[in-house]
Amino acid sequence: MNTAAEQTITIHRPSAAAALAPKTGAERWSVDAIEALFNLPFPELMHQAQTVHRAHFDPTRVEFATLLSVKTGGCAEDCGYCPQAARYDTGVEASKLMEPAEVLAAAKLAQAAGATRFCMGAAWRSPKERDIEKVAELIRTVKALGLETCATLGMLEDGQAQTLQSAGLDYYNHNLDSAPDFYGDIITTRNYQDRLDTLARVRSAGVKVCCGGIVGMGETRRQRAGLVAELANLTPYPESVPINNLVKVEGTPLADQADLDPFEFVRTIAVARITMPTARVRLSAGRQQMGDAVQALCFLAGANSIFYGDKLLVTGNPDTEADVQLLARLGMRRSAPQAA
Repeated sequence: MNTAAEQTITIHRPSAAAALAPKTGAERWSVDAIEALFNLPFPELMHQAQTVHRAHFDPTRVEFATLLSVKTGGCAEDCGYCPQAARYDTGVEASKLMEPAEVLAAAKLAQAAGATRFCMGAAWRSPKERDIEKVAELIRTVKALGLETCATLGMLEDGQAQTLQSAGLDYYNHNLDSAPDFYGDIITTRNYQDRLDTLARVRSAGVKVCCGGIVGMGETRRQRAGLVAELANLTPYPESVPINNLVKVEGTPLADQADLDPFEFVRTIAVARITMPTARVRLSAGRQQMGDAVQALCFLAGANSIFYGDKLLVTGNPDTEADVQLLARLGMRRSAPQAA
């Protein structure tokens, strides 16, 4: 019989697709390379994603973030998925910007429930200067609690991101939503470059970027690969990457869109993790429809952040106790964000 020293054990077969990944920071991910990841057998893709995840994060910890709509409805955009667009009859009533005391109370509740990041969303196409000053006050109010701050306010003009940064803003969310070649099917009131320009202004102001997209809007797998390519090829790629599963709202153009295969959503999480290794990959809209098993697969695929609370802007979200119980059943724990 062979001695232990003579035996050869193969732990795992190297994947040919792994060779497609960029070898240096200067090389870009191609859509073909990312589509090849999507096309891997599910066990192989999950293995690669979990390997990358473990190299950068504790796989048992999940960041809790809370998203509050500080100004709801009345948006002039025509995003086909959005119940806050003024042109769609969705039952969402427009409201004014919340007062600092109201936001402070909500932030305290979120912090007490375990959130470490507090995100404020306002349904604007592009905020005016007077709006920026008011939001800056909200940022200062939340920052004083010791929470990380994030805002999503629409397109920003020169100087506005700097004002927000000076108030203590840590992250600015501005999603790309889709691949460039699918974008015009969903939104016509702004173009893709408008989104990229806002991200550039955020970066130049020294604010971290929270940027992801929405899947399940009728796009192809290659177009999902195209979205991930756009995100992964940003320089640098976003520190936070929210992946949303379309929430179909009556009255919006996408209300009758066919459901995305849940495994395809998990694949998107895994590919995002592989291509953006140090990003917080967040399960965002659509968790309420996923069920616990799909969410668990997403954590295995590299998701390590969730939006926590009973609402995401104006759509439903699992209640806080359900999230706590799910993590307990999985032997996982809440965590504060790690340094980017």
